[in-house]
Amino acid sequence: METGKMGINIKEIKTQDLNPQDFIKQQIREISSVVGDGLAINALSGGVDSSVVTMLGHKALNNRLKTYFIENGLMRQGEPQRVAASFKKLGVSVEIVDARQQFFSALKGITDPEEKREAITQTFYKDVFGKLVKTSGAKYLLQGTIYTDVEETVAGVKRQHNILTQLGIDTQELYGYKVIEPLIQLRKPGVRDVAKALGLPADIYERPPFPGPALSARVIGEVTPERIEIVRPATAIVEEELCNTGAFQYLAILHEDKVTGVREGRRDYGFQIEIRCWESKDATVASPTRLPYEVLEKLAERITKEIPGVVSVTYNIAKKPPSTIEAI
Repeated sequence: METGKMGINIKEIKTQDLNPQDFIKQQIREISSVVGDGLAINALSGGVDSSVVTMLGHKALNNRLKTYFIENGLMRQGEPQRVAASFKKLGVSVEIVDARQQFFSALKGITDPEEKREAITQTFYKDVFGKLVKTSGAKYLLQGTIYTDVEETVAGVKRQHNILTQLGIDTQELYGYKVIEPLIQLRKPGVRDVAKALGLPADIYERPPFPGPALSARVIGEVTPERIEIVRPATAIVEEELCNTGAFQYLAILHEDKVTGVREGRRDYGFQIEIRCWESKDATVASPTRLPYEVLEKLAERITKEIPGVVSVTYNIAKKPPSTIEAI
């Protein structure tokens, strides 16, 4: 199906028209109505979208919502344990599911960006969640799809891994459960407003956006455990150094080809990391942040010194469009 020929049959709630408290009440009622006396499951990644959906589901269903953190091997450093501990404080029990082998097996040998996204989609929804549905008895999956995810998929910009029903995919028939998407009318700023109204901590709702396919979206070429272990610490360094810039999003990308470098007077054929930092309101258009050169220098120094094998660090200066916020 060609997504570029599809329309969006979803009414957007613009941030200026959003009443977060009314929205929360409405979504709690709708989740309760749809699920009824049944069970629902959801995946919590620690990002603002999945965190808001988790809290809405928890308020609507309490212990009839089973929340999982899928450890796919593609997340930020220490993310599973950090997220589980954070939500335990909020009264939400999170079970960590180790699915690293399934995801890396599915990604083996794939270099095409759309094929990567499809591999992650099938692994996530069919293999991992299909089994969780059978063992838990749940008939519903809550997920944090937002309006921009649908918009970019329908426009043919890139297939977001969480877009299913909007592409005509019958999740009940294919995977054995129905998908509930409480945030699908909102863009990121609106989701952040709802997060604040729900009482989520600032370190959740102020986090920079993180792609659904996680760090696989920041590896150009084949995604392997070894390549993830290069982009993961680079991500940590970039987020640590740029967290006070006020930028909309900032990230590190690992390029496919090695480049020539030099260490101690000898050739060092190594990896190249690209840094992106964006000014944007809703991710539809964006401009690179004009970072001070001293900041760029520090990023380059840390990345090349702290991550073995990296010899080159670049900074993206192309706007969106024609560029996009994520690389793939």
